[in-house]
Amino acid sequence: MARQDALWAMTAAAQAAAVRDGEISALELVDSHLARIAAINPRVNAITQLTAEQAREAAAHTDRRRAAGEELGPLAGVPFTVKETTAIEGVPTTLGLARFRDLVAETDAPPVARLRAAGAVPVGHSNMPTLVLAGMHTRSELFGDTVNPWDSSRTPGGSSGGDAVAVATGMAALGLGNDSGGSVRIPAAFCGVSGLKPTTGRFPADHRVLGPDDPGPASQMLVTDGPLARTVADLRLAYETLAGTDPRDPRAVPVPLYGQPLPGPVRVAVVADPGGRGVHPAVRKAVAAAADALREAGYDVREVADVPRLDEALEAYGRITMTEFAPAWPAVRALLGDGAARYVQMGMARTPPADAAELTRLMGTWLGIRRSWAQFLDTHPLLLGPVFTEPPVEPGLESRDETGRERVTDGMRLCTVTSFVGVPAVAVPAGTRDGLPCGVQVIARPFREDLCLAAAQEIEDRLGVLTPIDPRPHVPDAAR
Repeated sequence: MARQDALWAMTAAAQAAAVRDGEISALELVDSHLARIAAINPRVNAITQLTAEQAREAAAHTDRRRAAGEELGPLAGVPFTVKETTAIEGVPTTLGLARFRDLVAETDAPPVARLRAAGAVPVGHSNMPTLVLAGMHTRSELFGDTVNPWDSSRTPGGSSGGDAVAVATGMAALGLGNDSGGSVRIPAAFCGVSGLKPTTGRFPADHRVLGPDDPGPASQMLVTDGPLARTVADLRLAYETLAGTDPRDPRAVPVPLYGQPLPGPVRVAVVADPGGRGVHPAVRKAVAAAADALREAGYDVREVADVPRLDEALEAYGRITMTEFAPAWPAVRALLGDGAARYVQMGMARTPPADAAELTRLMGTWLGIRRSWAQFLDTHPLLLGPVFTEPPVEPGLESRDETGRERVTDGMRLCTVTSFVGVPAVAVPAGTRDGLPCGVQVIARPFREDLCLAAAQEIEDRLGVLTPIDPRPHVPDAAR
């Protein structure tokens, strides 16, 4: 088991408090994490580009500031990892491609800059599927496979799988990923940590890949940066740090972090099997356990028939994103190897691009679905459901064949639709089943991340924190 007396095993909140109070130095804290990385990363391959020298310099600067009597930020000295999609000044942003290994970032991306301003220290980039397109499993052309620390025969999920593994194993207190259909929440659930997908427009970001051109409207609306942490309290600290406006992102809006309290017991709708397509018994039990935890905490928990317009939303999501992506596919195909391209090719074969008239209709459908969800969440301020409708699956299942791809896209359906609608969601562990973590997600009205975090805290208080852990060997199914 992980050493609970080590500095790296402390929560982010405790780490920052110890640095601010002078109980430990920021340099000691960073060195503790660097030692943990040296011991663990060769076994899990989560951190791709270690920035040890820069991290130690930043920690020493924090210590000098404290010695001079300066006030330190809420994340003083806390180490964090950053997905290979997101710029760290002076470090290549490779997106997992060998061809991009020398594309050194000139400045921090907005969320990295905000975490730094709060005192946090980036210790390296983290692995992801090649170009974020190669599937759900975290495997990149440049860095290879990342291993789920609970069971090496199961995927850690993706596309922010490197961050989830780094946080789960104590190599970093926080991770910074992004999510357009489950890419923060799924690895959080598969690795036993918590993750936040914020409302579209809550956090400033810069998702340009190469050069000055911004992506199209689907990518602008669907992709949100989000943190991962071992505890909900740490997730809340990251949320408070990342929210706000930035002139580099006109989408980010100045909405208060915390909304008005809701009258009476907060109503929670429970949907264990969105769309009625089937859910694994272990996942159903996890949702039931989380629902019981919320009932015990005083929430008005009610099972409902289903979420609004699920099938229609999934169809519109696929058509809109594939239509936007299709013109770039020949160039992207040239960058991807056969294995990495297979997942996209299967998706394009199933979902042909729309013409201009159809795309215009689909944009109207998108707004209508958002309206339906707004009305649903007006009645039920919170929704509780699965992150993924199966326990962690084997690596690369989604790229193996059509059946595997359908299982994975089906499994993440509640993540996909909530990204499409743009509402916030927090993934939180709900215990383990057969030796593997099982997470649920709490979904709320736009810009009510505070409601998600409060409910997730109640679940965590009753069902416990699962990490940090040491990587574990594969356990054969017969021995589970």
